Amino acid sequence: MEIAAPVSPTPRTVEDIFKDFSNRRNALVRALTVDVDEFFGYCDPEKENLCLYGYSNGSWEVALPAEEVPPEMPEPALGINFARDGMHRRDWLTLVAVHSDSWLLSVAFFFGARLNANERRRLFSMINDQHTVLESLSERKHGRDNKSGVQNSGKSRHSAKRANNDVQTKNSRPVAVDDAYEDDNEHSETLCGTCGGRYNASEFWIGCDICERWFHGKCVRITPAKAEHIKHYKCPDCSSKKGRQ
Repeated sequence: MEIAAPVSPTPRTVEDIFKDFSNRRNALVRALTVDVDEFFGYCDPEKENLCLYGYSNGSWEVALPAEEVPPEMPEPALGINFARDGMHRRDWLTLVAVHSDSWLLSVAFFFGARLNANERRRLFSMINDQHTVLESLSERKHGRDNKSGVQNSGKSRHSAKRANNDVQTKNSRPVAVDDAYEDDNEHSETLCGTCGGRYNASEFWIGCDICERWFHGKCVRITPAKAEHIKHYKCPDCSSKKGRQ
């Protein structure tokens, strides 16, 4: 666990608030992925109410909440340690990630309360362009487990693509690559159906079950978490065609 840093000067500008947000987010992502065993160990259910903090210097800490009321700034979810052993580890980490994302937004807009409407809109746009803690956790989980599709469906998951364009039948989905981290060069001809960008193994992709084109998740507003609940994905073009019929 990283050592907590002294409270930094309150960020005032959009850029400073976004930098503060990014540093805190990166710290939380590391706690739930790279340092997950250490984080898990600190969340002893026998201890008092504990919170997961991400700091502006990029460090994280599991600690007791602030005692003053109201606190100097928004506090993260209280008592995350109590459910640690009562849930499946993956589900517990997912729940912590969701609450961490909520806390990050509350801190950012706490600092941005004095911004004008255009500045707040720009701040949210900058924040929204980054992966959430939950998305980062999901992508790492599927990369580690070598999962390329949603279970029990033909849906593409993290970095999945067709292994062979010719190996398919009329009613079947393309064969998906099982290794989420295969060499980019092998799949370099795959282009996003929305932006035209080339395949990159570090990004989340999803395939349409109708036209069988592939898309960046961010281009069609589908996150890894959302993809978990989609049995048959239909891209925006295919959806609009059905509406015109």
